[in-house]
This record gives sequence, C-alpha cells and structure tokens, in this order.
Amino acid sequence: MTQAKVLVARSIFPETIARLQAHFDVEANQADDDWSAAQLIEKLQGKQGVFTTGSERIDAALLAACPDLKICANMAVGYNNFDLDAMTARGVLGTNAPDVLTETTADFGFALLMATARRIAESEHFLRAGQWKKWRYDMFSGSDIHGSTLGIIGMGRIGQGIAKRGALGFGMKVIYHNRSRLDAALEAECKASYVGKEELLKTADHVVLVVPYTPASHHTIGAAELALMKPTATLVNIARGGIVDDAALAVALRERRIAAAGLDVFEGEPKVHPDLLTVPNVVLTPHIASATVPTRRAMADLAVDNLIGFLVDGKPVTPLNPAVLGAR
Repeated sequence: MTQAKVLVARSIFPETIARLQAHFDVEANQADDDWSAAQLIEKLQGKQGVFTTGSERIDAALLAACPDLKICANMAVGYNNFDLDAMTARGVLGTNAPDVLTETTADFGFALLMATARRIAESEHFLRAGQWKKWRYDMFSGSDIHGSTLGIIGMGRIGQGIAKRGALGFGMKVIYHNRSRLDAALEAECKASYVGKEELLKTADHVVLVVPYTPASHHTIGAAELALMKPTATLVNIARGGIVDDAALAVALRERRIAAAGLDVFEGEPKVHPDLLTVPNVVLTPHIASATVPTRRAMADLAVDNLIGFLVDGKPVTPLNPAVLGAR
C-alpha cells in the first residue's frame, strides 16, 4: 500500500518527525522557512495531510489548488487559521489540540496578570536602564491581586483554570461573562458568578480575555469597552489577536484610562502595533502562553495522533468538522 504524504509546515521536535515517518512519506520544514500562501500551495501538491501550527492559513483558495489534501492537523487549540466551512465543503478534515495545554496556559495567564498588576516588566526596564538611584514610597506601586475582583471573558477550560487559581489561591472574587452560562455545579467549583459584559468591565479590577476568535468576537474590547473599565484596572489578553483593538488599547494606556495591560497575542502578529511598543504600562510576550516543553510536546503528539488516526485508521482524535467523517 502506498504511504500517504504529509507536509510539516513549520519546524518541530525531531521525535515528532520520526513518529510521522513511521507511517507517512514526510516533507518537513525543519529550516522553519516562512512560506507565502503560494509556496504553501506548491509544497502541498500531492500531499494528503498537513501538520500546521496556527500560522498557516487554510482557505478556499488553497483547498481548490490542493485537491489531494484530506486533513489539516493544527498544533494549537485555536483554529482561526482554518476556514472550516470551506474545508467541510471540500471534504477536508480539520483537527486541533485541546485540553493538553489548558493548565499550562492558565498558569501563564495568571503569571501575565501578576506581572501586569505589579508592574514587573516596567520596573525591570527601569532598573536595567540604571535609573534606580533611591527608594520611594510610591515607586512602581501597582495593584493587589489578592482580594480583588477578577473578571474573565470566555469561560472555557482555560478560563475556568484561571478562575480557580484566582479564587482558591488568591481569595479573589471571580465574575465571568460567556456566550452561555456554566451549570451551577461548575460555577460553584470555579467559585465564579455570571454577569453581563458591561457589568464585568465596570466592576472588575483585573480583566482576562480567554474567548475564541471568530468574526463575532473581533474587537470584543475596543474604545467603548475600555472606557467602561476602572482607571485602576488591568487587561490581559491570552486569547487571540483581534479580540482587542490594539490601537484603541494603546491610546487608553497612554492616557491612563486603564492602569496597565498584559498581551500575549496581537492583531497581525508577529507584527505588533507600534504604539504598543512606546507605552510603558504594558507587558508584551510573543504568543508563549503554552510554551513549556512538556506541553508543546503534548500538542505536537496530539497533532500526530490526529494524522495517524485519520489517514491510517480513519479515527481522528479531535475532529473539528466531524461531518466530513460521515461523508466519507
């Protein structure tokens, strides 16, 4: 039987490549070249599967040009790089990597919250620049985490993990807003109360965004929403670029309409809005919320499991558009 051909679109662990090579004819981008859309299409010719990392756009134009493609396995929980409707219409399966990064990402979300509230990056820059000459009572005074009100927008697994860390570890009052309310038992487990979005923004001392990116969630936080927040409040985005209007946020930070922000994701990343680079009261990290070695290995393994499960056994682990399976 002829082996299926698989493209690995970005560099990845050598062990991941070896696992794939045991089942497939593999072409791997271990040089981590940044392919254009046209180059990706060229590389996908004759390939039945592709291992993606969230950076590669799989849309109708690409699918039309790659008739052999059967599965796109994302090494990420998010999949806004996939046009799922177009993939389903073409009979191409999409898979993602949920669950394995939940706790690691929740850890990072809380770390970014703390760094933002306590002005850690800002004070480090001050120290490294040789500006620390003496102690002052108000030097880099930030805001408390313990006992404050934590507002979470997007209460999936990661949001729930952040809620538990806040409530159980820091005695925070947790409020949340979500497309659908959690059941009572889960609310109790997270010690979280459901509120409307406007009330959350007005009430929370710290707002954390963990909502998936969709056209409906684009600019969930813009100038109007920022205007509702307390001038002492902080905003953290570990969701996706585009959830926040980065230009409006830069203005709000510069004018101290809110106290600070922590961002791990950006509109048009890896580009960052230039105004965000010039305001001191923002912590910026390059989309690393899931970046621990064990978690990234688990994400890669799940993407491989999906490729093997679908192309070899016909049983993917985490299908995004299972209607494709029924059609086959």
